[in-house]
Amino acid sequence: MVRIDGAVVAAKVMEETKSRTVALMARGVCPGLAVILIGDDPASRAYVRSKDKKAAELGFHSIKKELPADTSQEEVLALVDQLNRDPAIHGILVQSPPPPQIDEAAVVRAIDPAKDVDGFHPVNVAKLAMDDPTGFVPCTPLGCLRLLHEAGIETAGRRAVVVGRSMIVGKPMALLLMRRGPGGDATVTVAHSRSRDLAAITREADIVIAAVGRPHFLGDKHIRDGAVVIDVGINRIEDAAHPRGYRLVGDVDYDAVADRCEAITPVPGGVGPMTIAMLMSNTVTAAELLLSARL
Repeated sequence: MVRIDGAVVAAKVMEETKSRTVALMARGVCPGLAVILIGDDPASRAYVRSKDKKAAELGFHSIKKELPADTSQEEVLALVDQLNRDPAIHGILVQSPPPPQIDEAAVVRAIDPAKDVDGFHPVNVAKLAMDDPTGFVPCTPLGCLRLLHEAGIETAGRRAVVVGRSMIVGKPMALLLMRRGPGGDATVTVAHSRSRDLAAITREADIVIAAVGRPHFLGDKHIRDGAVVIDVGINRIEDAAHPRGYRLVGDVDYDAVADRCEAITPVPGGVGPMTIAMLMSNTVTAAELLLSARL
């Protein structure tokens, strides 16, 4: 069994991104990333701090806009418009989830698709579906694909089952695996929590991508011997024995299946570190594309 270490792969991506950043700076371009945080959700705040730290390590021009929880939709849209017009900013993202008065979908649509480094704008979703390389791919599925590549997992001709159908992971993951070329050419099934006889579906898979958001949703009966498992889930469960009173687990029962897998990602330490690494990579790509357009 190969334990796919996301921290190691993320560090490699960050080194590559640093080299690309240095090359851009030599040509007079400093990648710029703006993150908008609305409200004071502790998890969102911690995640934004992590993004800001990684951007600083890479030498980005990094802006963090923290707005109060009662910020109006109009104020958020005005800020997005300001950042769209700022030539020093190449990537914009609004931390999810926003407070209930904010229409998140409308905010995403307001972001310039060329600066949508999260890959959620309808234009970028369409580009992914159409195999257009000028679009941005959501960071988590892009990170999953990189983990498969680094682990030497061949996808061509293999059967992949994606458990989960969100626009953040499940749907873009399926599209990536179906693409022609390296990292694609898989035969893909998308299943979910309401799929009938889910275990029968996932047991047929050479590669299982678990992104359903339920702790230990997939267990021994779901994974066949020799399968590759990429576990996207990060779920908090109570654990009195842990210093924090809880621990993080994936959507897959790691202990029940790991010994039978060809390769598997742990939780934590698997997919998680890849999301921010791919966000930084997407931001540099945005700056590179803008520079190319100017030439």
